[in-house]
Amino acid sequence: MSGADAGPQGRDPGLQPERTRLAWRRTTLSGTVVAVLAAKAALHGGATALSVLATALCCALWLAFLRIAHGRIRALAAADRPRPLTPPHAAAAALCTLALALCGALLVL
Repeated sequence: MSGADAGPQGRDPGLQPERTRLAWRRTTLSGTVVAVLAAKAALHGGATALSVLATALCCALWLAFLRIAHGRIRALAAADRPRPLTPPHAAAAALCTLALALCGALLVL
């Protein structure tokens, strides 16, 4: 569809909000897998204080990301034209993702 056919706003959103909701769900699922694998790695060779702490941190980060993602999914489902993700929420989601990856890597090493 060309820009002239897109309507008065000049943009045809199509299924973009639905695709974005699905992307948030996939990312949340990926975080869930990381948290579960972190717990498994921590318990595999015998739980040490460091592995238990890293696992607890992974779970806390996963819960924080889950809260951010669920809020965004609800916002996308509630409106035809949802508001953009605010910079603080985007930064929090990115930091949770990076910290979760670092904790997972710490458990593997």
